[in-house]
Amino acid sequence: MIIDVHGHYTTAPKALEEWRNRQIAGIKDPSVKPKPSELKISDDELRDSIVNNQLKLMKERGSDLTVFSPRASFMAHHIGDFEVSSTWAAICNELCFRVSKLFPDNFMGVAMLPQSPGVDPKTCIPEIEKCIKEYGFVGINLNPDPSGGHWTSPPLSDRHWYPIYEKMVELDIPAMIHVSTSCNACFHTTGSHYLNADTTAFMQCLTSDLFKDFPKLRFLIPHGGGAVPYHWGRFRGLAQEMKKPLLKDHLLNNIFFDTCVYHQPGIDLLTKVIPVENVLFASEMIGAVRGIDPETGFYYDDTKRYIEGATTLSAEDRYKIYEGNARRVFPRLDAALKAQGK
Repeated sequence: MIIDVHGHYTTAPKALEEWRNRQIAGIKDPSVKPKPSELKISDDELRDSIVNNQLKLMKERGSDLTVFSPRASFMAHHIGDFEVSSTWAAICNELCFRVSKLFPDNFMGVAMLPQSPGVDPKTCIPEIEKCIKEYGFVGINLNPDPSGGHWTSPPLSDRHWYPIYEKMVELDIPAMIHVSTSCNACFHTTGSHYLNADTTAFMQCLTSDLFKDFPKLRFLIPHGGGAVPYHWGRFRGLAQEMKKPLLKDHLLNNIFFDTCVYHQPGIDLLTKVIPVENVLFASEMIGAVRGIDPETGFYYDDTKRYIEGATTLSAEDRYKIYEGNARRVFPRLDAALKAQGK
């Protein structure tokens, strides 16, 4: 199977964005605040938004299953308070659940969390429980910076985050470390903030002993790990100066990287520097980079082409990247596939 572990519902019906705009307006003027029940999206509308977009491209590009979460830039945890985030997360997660029920062979959900700056992360646990136990989701997205580019939260190694980690270990689920919209003009959302966050999250783990406290915790760092593979020597050297174990022992039992790297040299570097066992196939299709590369004539986010074009990868390596590693990092996905006879 070709399992894409990084997909977002970027093509949700327009009614979702319209409801969100009303919710944001309602922060200042409660008289216009909408109720969740006022959002009306039919199953036919959901089908149309998927069949003519994600599913069409999946079939064209040869992927079978997408691990699917709400649109990352829409999470916008910096907007409003916990009640705003909680309501918004519940709505977005329910839509992904409905998509997974309409297309059970093609989509499995990952939960957006109702994070809010300055709010105890344990407030996210009810939504995690619901999404994993009731919706059958296979993981969560964890935003290390709910402030939207101002980094007011403690680092991921801080005990601040431990309630979520404890629940992750209990439920045996991974977290994709994924920020949302940047509201800091210094950081472009997808070209800077996302990649900064990937690199920052890795470094926060490197400087800590988080995985001694949580040896079974699993993080998936997207976008190829930001700057991490390109500067692997720097990180190895810093770990050495800090008297940390070798990175393969210190971090690589717990941290994994996806293939949302949009050119062949980037994938070649990723798969040469990072052990194949730590690389999971992904495209973030219909996401940050949607155009056609004039140098190749193909879409930048058609990442399967890069895996096929990586000449150092064996057939066994490709199996691990496409399927084997995803089943291992997402045990609930593996169990669901086995229940489907796959």
